[in-house]
Amino acid sequence: MPPLTTSAISSPELHTQGRGVTSGALAYVLWGLFPAYWPLLVPAQPVEVLAHRIVWSFVTLAVVVGVLRHWRPFLELSGKGWLIVTAAAVLITVNWGTYIYAVNSHHVVEAALGYFINPLVSVALGMIFLKERLRITQVAAIGVAVVAVIVLTVDYGRLPVISLVLACSFGVYGLLKKKVPLDAISSLTAENAVIAPIALVYLLTLGSANTFGSAGTGHVLLLLSTGVVTVIPLLLFGVGARLIPLSTMGMLQYIAPILQFAWGVFVVHESMPASRWIGFGLVWLALAIFTFDALSNRRKQALAPVS
Repeated sequence: MPPLTTSAISSPELHTQGRGVTSGALAYVLWGLFPAYWPLLVPAQPVEVLAHRIVWSFVTLAVVVGVLRHWRPFLELSGKGWLIVTAAAVLITVNWGTYIYAVNSHHVVEAALGYFINPLVSVALGMIFLKERLRITQVAAIGVAVVAVIVLTVDYGRLPVISLVLACSFGVYGLLKKKVPLDAISSLTAENAVIAPIALVYLLTLGSANTFGSAGTGHVLLLLSTGVVTVIPLLLFGVGARLIPLSTMGMLQYIAPILQFAWGVFVVHESMPASRWIGFGLVWLALAIFTFDALSNRRKQALAPVS
């Protein structure tokens, strides 16, 4: 059989793939623009913003699940499944909270670094916990990333803690998600259901420190919008993930940290000395090696004879 070409793909397939790429790209563009959104919620402190995000995300997701009448997966989830969901909820809470803190404390570039190295962290976690065998190019990519972290540690005068927390929390979160027998929306709804009561209690006990209702109607609406802002890119991501190959989504994922990095450097003018550029250059080299390996392996699999 000759290799598949664009002309061999039917028009409906091209349309479907086009919708998938558009949905996936839009999801990552929206995530990439988050650094412009979270500062709008000041004077709310990061923990209050996080609590509102969790509560209103749960409300939004509950409405989506209710409209779709998609309650059965929650009733069928086992006790072990709920334990995994709880662990995932803790990790995504740490990830969301760290990111909000990073953006509102002018560490956007360091946050972007976390999402640049996240794919490499995920590969390393797969090797450690799932016993996946790494190809030599993957090992090389991880090695270059380790060197990059060392260079950036010297540059910052400390470990890039925000980057590492974001990359590791999201990496382990992804690892746990492989163990939960729920689709993306149901899984996130369950996670928010676990953590939302704690977030709600926190908001109710803030007292005079709670900015909800004390900083104007516009501020209230912005806090309410955290749920929709969280859910919309997730829905777009879910559509894209169903319509296009995972490898294509993997290429699109770099859109978000690129936009975040650009915002940090060119909009809010965070410091980027030469040593930091070298560190980021090494990260991008590691990602180039990783991407080349992924594309080469995909091509080999496509050309391999079917047994």
